[in-house]
Amino acid sequence: MAAGSHALPPDRLARWLERWADAHGGIAGTSGNGAVVTFTAADGAVVDCEGPFGPVTGDLLAHVARERTVGVLLVRLGGHAAGVFEGARLVDSKVGTRLVHGRNRKGGSSSGRFARRREGQARVALQAAAEVAARVLRGPAEAGALDAVVLGGDRRALGTVLADGRLAALCPLAADRVLDVPDPRLSVLEATPAAFLATIVRPRP
Repeated sequence: MAAGSHALPPDRLARWLERWADAHGGIAGTSGNGAVVTFTAADGAVVDCEGPFGPVTGDLLAHVARERTVGVLLVRLGGHAAGVFEGARLVDSKVGTRLVHGRNRKGGSSSGRFARRREGQARVALQAAAEVAARVLRGPAEAGALDAVVLGGDRRALGTVLADGRLAALCPLAADRVLDVPDPRLSVLEATPAAFLATIVRPRP
């Protein structure tokens, strides 16, 4: 996140905007462009607010306050997690881990065997992630029960998992914001609403 930016949950956004407006003589204008709503103050100060699940239509505060059913898919080579949230409440989930050795930095005749073993481990890990995603997210996505799908982790690994034909219904629902998360565990999955429900507030210099 850029310096000076803030990630604000829905219950803090209104108060932050009120304080900002009070400090700059009130809000003189509002404009929107996709997920970003721009507020211009009476003294010329400007702040860009990137809401979750854009584009933002209508009032930003009403947009962020809306409770959604959201699928979350987190993938790294060492682990994966899929969950369904109603608002910030996790209602279904599955988490898994797979052993994938780190990259071998040594040369010699064994390096090729090590690389092939690692590639095989990575393939099995990503297949397992696709299985979990299909088990937890496929049904709600195909039934139209999900408002959005939030992705997190390694982009390359996510791309491989989402290429699985069983997960075709997830791709159109994917939010633009990809979460930066550590190796997925249940605690990591449970903490994701703080990121995917947040509005990114960027005051302009």
